[in-house]
Amino acid sequence: MVPLLDVNAQNHPLESELQAAFTQVLKHGRFIMGPEMEVFEKEVAAMTGAKHALAVSSGTDALLLTLMALDIKPGDEVLCPAFTFFATAGAVSRLGAVPVFTDICPICFNIDINDACRKVTSKTKAIIPVHLFGQCADMDPILALAAEHGLKVVEDAAQSIGAAYKGRQSGTMGHFGTYSFFPSKNLGGFGDGGMVVTNDDELAEFARVLRVHGSKPKYYHHYVGGNFRMDTLQCALLSVKVKRYAQYTADRQRNAAHYTAALSKLPGVVLADPAHCKCASTQNEALAAQGAKIVLPVAYGHNTHIWNQFTLRVLGGKRDSLRDHLVAKKIGCDIYYPVTLDQQQCFAGLPATSRSGCEVSHQLASEVLSIPIYGELTEAQREEVIAAIAEWL
Repeated sequence: MVPLLDVNAQNHPLESELQAAFTQVLKHGRFIMGPEMEVFEKEVAAMTGAKHALAVSSGTDALLLTLMALDIKPGDEVLCPAFTFFATAGAVSRLGAVPVFTDICPICFNIDINDACRKVTSKTKAIIPVHLFGQCADMDPILALAAEHGLKVVEDAAQSIGAAYKGRQSGTMGHFGTYSFFPSKNLGGFGDGGMVVTNDDELAEFARVLRVHGSKPKYYHHYVGGNFRMDTLQCALLSVKVKRYAQYTADRQRNAAHYTAALSKLPGVVLADPAHCKCASTQNEALAAQGAKIVLPVAYGHNTHIWNQFTLRVLGGKRDSLRDHLVAKKIGCDIYYPVTLDQQQCFAGLPATSRSGCEVSHQLASEVLSIPIYGELTEAQREEVIAAIAEWL
C-alpha cells in the first residue's frame, strides 16, 4: 500500500517539538497575533527573500486580501489560468470582478502568455499567474505584459513556496505573492493557513490594515477589510517545520528524479519536451509519432521545481484505466483537476469571451493523474508505484 500523501510520516517525528510549541502558546495565551506569528513571518520572509510577509488565515484568503489591497472592483477583469484550483478564480469573483480564463502550457501546466496577451481588454486590471504543481510560470513575459498594460500581478504560489524562476523565488516577482499551508502542501500546517508576501512597503502596510477588518488603530476603521489572521498556534507549529523545509524539498526532488529515471525506461513513457511549450498541436504530433502512452512532467532548466505534485499525462483516453489499476493495487493517485474553471457551473453566466479558447486545458483535464511524491516515500514504495505502472503498460 502506498498512500498519495502521508502527513503523519512527516509530522509524527516532530511530536516533541510540536508539543513544546503548543505548550508555549498555551502558557502565554496570546492565541491571536501572538509573538510566534511575527517569528514565523520573519522566517518565511528570510526563506523567500521577500521584504514583507503577512501570515493569514488561508491561501484563499491570501488571494482575496491581495486583490482587495490592489483595489480590484466589480466589473474589473482579471486574467487567470483555466487549469488550476478553484480559489484562484473564486477570489476574483467574490469581489464582483470577472475572471477571464486563459489557456495553459502543455509542458509546465502554467498560464499560456500568448493566450493571455490575446485576452487583455480595456477592463483588464490584473493577472494571476499560478505556479502550479511546484513549478513557476514564465514570469518575464508575464511581467512585461503587465508593465505594458498597467496590470497588477498577484502570484498564486500556493503550491510552490521555495520554487524559483531564474534565481528569483516564487511569490516575490509581482506586486504580491500568496502561499498556502494547507496540510497537503510541501510546507503543510495543521489546518488552514496562508501567507502574503510583497516587496512594496505601502502595499504591505495596507494589507496589514485590511487583515484586521481595516482597523488602524483598533476600533477605528477607514476601510472595510476582513478577518484574515492566522492563529498563533498555527504559526508556532509551522515554525517548527519551516526550519526543515530545505530537506523536505530535497526529498521530493530525489523522488521525482527516481520516477523520471525509472519510468522513462518503460515502453510508451516519454518525457515532456519543452521545445513544444508554445505549441500544443506540434507536441501532440510529436507524442503520436513516438507512440507515447504516458508523458512525464519535467522541470525547465531555468526553474527550481519543488514537486508539490508529480503529474502524469495519460494519453489515448486511458487515464481512468490507469487510475483504476493503481487504486486496485492500493496505490494512491488523484486527478488535479478533472474540470477546468471555464467549465465550472458557477461561472456559466460569465461572458463567452471570458471562457473561450481553453482547448489545451480541456485536453489536459482529461489526461492528468498525480502519483505519490511526498518526501517520506521509501525507495520500496517508489518501486511499488513504478512496478504497478509498468504492469499496466
